Order: sequence, then structure tokens, then C-alpha cells
Amino acid sequence: MLRLSAVTKRFGGVVALDHVDFELRAGEIHALLGENGAGKSTLIKILGGIHRPDAGDIFHDGQRVEIHDVAAADRLGIRLIHQELSLAPNLSVAENIFLGREPRRLGLLDRRRMFREAERLRDELGLPEIGDVRARVSELSVARQQLVEIARALSVKARVLVLDEPTASLSEAETERLFVILRQLRAQGVGIIYISHRLEEIQRLADRITVLRDGHSVGTQTAAELSQTELIRWMVGRELREHYPRPPWKPGAVALTVRHLRNAQVNDVSFELHYGEVLGFAGLVGAGRTELAQTLFGVLPADGEILVDGRAVMIRQPSDALAAGIVLVPEDRKREGLVMTGAVGFNLALPWTRDGHVNASRRAEIVSRAVRDFAIKATGPEQPVVNLSGGNQQKVVVAKWMERQPKILILDEPTRGVDVGAREEMFGIIRRAVEQGMAVLLISSDLPEVMNLSHRLALYRDGRIVHETPSQAITAEEVMAELTRN
Repeated sequence: MLRLSAVTKRFGGVVALDHVDFELRAGEIHALLGENGAGKSTLIKILGGIHRPDAGDIFHDGQRVEIHDVAAADRLGIRLIHQELSLAPNLSVAENIFLGREPRRLGLLDRRRMFREAERLRDELGLPEIGDVRARVSELSVARQQLVEIARALSVKARVLVLDEPTASLSEAETERLFVILRQLRAQGVGIIYISHRLEEIQRLADRITVLRDGHSVGTQTAAELSQTELIRWMVGRELREHYPRPPWKPGAVALTVRHLRNAQVNDVSFELHYGEVLGFAGLVGAGRTELAQTLFGVLPADGEILVDGRAVMIRQPSDALAAGIVLVPEDRKREGLVMTGAVGFNLALPWTRDGHVNASRRAEIVSRAVRDFAIKATGPEQPVVNLSGGNQQKVVVAKWMERQPKILILDEPTRGVDVGAREEMFGIIRRAVEQGMAVLLISSDLPEVMNLSHRLALYRDGRIVHETPSQAITAEEVMAELTRN
């Protein structure tokens, strides 16, 4: 139903796509894989009418077509769900779903019908986590905003559906529900292009896989005929080490003690975290894991006790947490972890900036060490951080805190939206932190990731820990059974 032939796209002197061929059949899920910078986003933006190719042809149902703009893509039934959410935060869930095609009565907006149809769509898609369709989108978590984005794309009849990292913020259960929906669409003849860095879900979902590397097509193969090892080799051109390298477990003294922590989102939470270990928090979207991390970092107020090295600390704001040796790498790095309009050097030196200034030689020292130690790929310290890949942006967030030599590192979705190579580098950062004796609290919606990287696992539901266990003493099925229990 869709074919790209020798498509080429340049941005200045950079070749983003070089004579790439790609085809999509009706009723198939075709995975498009590659590291950040491989050309995936450029290819789907060409399909969506955002970019125009410099050379090559696009065929739709065997007919050559020109996709000049987004409206042309819409007319062909091509719908994109971008990795970067494109919702209007000041509008309600329902208003976002029907934006541009709002139901009307006598020429006026029919809000009652719009809310009713949004609720029906939410229920038909099996996405109850979206919640109240009257709620403002800005009040939702990143994960719930992702579900709204998916619902909006699926609210119209699409012949070609393109999804870019749709499960990046979804739990295992929500991912499974999305897969059910995608399989139903496939059975109805919809062609689906699926981009994800999670190789496990690609192999479970995709019919065929095409891999891009450095703007070239490495090849296309039936998913069943490609192992994870082969996929990684295709994507990065080299062998990677063990996929989930759990750091050696040598727990030391208790670094962090939490007793009866509670607020509107945290429900009487108590636990201990040792130096030299990774404590993973597994839970469904909406369980309150991010709110727990924000509470520990002083973003949200709470009652209860927090002890660092056995001494009580009062954490009313992030500066109190930093003074106690606690740092947080947030779930939404672009909104909460970085100044996106700032340069790489500005962001790396930000924790040491006072009244908008930092000593020039000190800044240069911080930036040089961070770029070297964390292998940050940038043209220089003045490159805008917005122009970095997701993996390099994440490394900037981590590196700026590591300069403080923290005692306790809280990681909330550290591999969200980064490619397989950057994931490996992030796993290496976690390993080094633990080997240096740091205490790590890991939150991840990727169940294999949180189970395999953690030494101990805390199962989190409804704002509380419902079970703690050594990670190797529980199966994924047992975890999901506990997390979904009523």
C-alpha cells in the first residue's frame, strides 16, 4: 500500500537519508529500527508531509504521489504519533482528541457530545488510565498524555498509522492493551509503521523489520528470522555486551531510610536503600512512583521521616535534597531536567551557577570532565542542548549531578526515548555509580529493565509499597499479578 524508492534527504551538508527503499503492506506491522540519528524520524516526517524528499519517489496504492504537507498526508490516510507529544496543555483531554474536528450543533461547539464521544473512545480503546476526559492535559502525567496522543490518532480512520516510541512511558499492562489495539487494526487492513528501542516488544509485535543506520537501509527481514543479537548488530554495527548488565551487589551501610512518608500521592511509604545497591520500583502508570521520587527530592511536600546516613534531614525543597546528597534525574528531561534553550556547557554547569554566573575556568573544567567521562557527543560546549540526541541529552542531565558526587541517585525512567546504544551507555553509568558505592533508586516502566538492573525490587501500587523482594526471587508474571491485583 505504501512504497518509498531511493528516497534521499539532506539538511545542509548532512545526508539524513541516502537512497532509502521502504515498503509497507496492508495489514502488517512493520518495525523501523535504528539508533538516534539513523534517519527514522526523517523518513516518517517525509511520510507525514513535514519534510519533502530531495530525491526519490513515494507510491501509494501503486500510484506515485507528492506529500507536500500534513494535509496531503491526512488525505492519504497517513497518521503520525510523534515521540514528542503535540498536545495543547491548556485544553481538556476531549478537546485535544477532537482538535480541529470538534462536534458542532447549530454551528456551535457541542461540548456535551464531545465529552460523551471522548469517553466512548477511551472505553472502546481500553485506555481507562486516560481518566476524566474533562481534565486539562497539563494536569496529566507524561504517561497519560501519551495515551491521549494515541487516542487522538486512533479516533479517525487511518490507512497508515505511524507510531514513534508509543510505549516509552507506558507500563507493561498498558503496553499489552496497546498491542491488542494495534493487532485489531492490523486485522482490519491498516498498515502500521512502528518505531521503538525496546527490542523485546518489537519481536513480539512486528511482522517485518527494517533497520536504518547512518541514513542507509541495512536490510529488511521477517521479524521471526532475526534474533536480538542480530538486530543490535544491524543497528549499531557491533556486538553489545550483556543486554541488562546488573551491577555486582555489594551492599554497604544504609544510605537512605524513609519512614511513614505520606502526602496526597504517597501513602505511608517506608523503605531502606543501601550504598552499593540498586533498589528498583516497579509499578503501573498512575501508581505514584514519579510522585515518590519528587517527594524525596523536595518537589512535593510530605510528612514522615527521611534519614541520610542515619541522621534525620528536613527536605522542603530540592536545595535541601541536594545538601543532603540526593539528586534526581526526572522522567521528563526536557521539561524538568534541562534548559532546552541553553547550551550544553550552560546546562552542565547550572548546579554551580550563582546569580546567573559561574567562574569561567571552573565551568570549562566541569564541562570538559563531563563530556569526557560520559562520552557526550556534541560539537562543543556552546551547542544548544535541544540539538542533541535523546541519549546525549539524558547524559547531560546525569553528568550535571554527578559533578556534585551525590550519595543517592534517583533515576526516573532513565532510558525513556533513547536508542539501544545509549541505553547500554546508561546501564554502564548505573553500574559505575554502584561500583563507586553510590545508592541508586531506579524507577522504570520497562519491566525487564527494572527487574534485571535492580538488586532488590519494590512493587508499588496506589502510592505504597505492597511487596519487597530480591529481584532474582520473583518472575515477571508474579510482578504483574501483584501490580494488577484489586
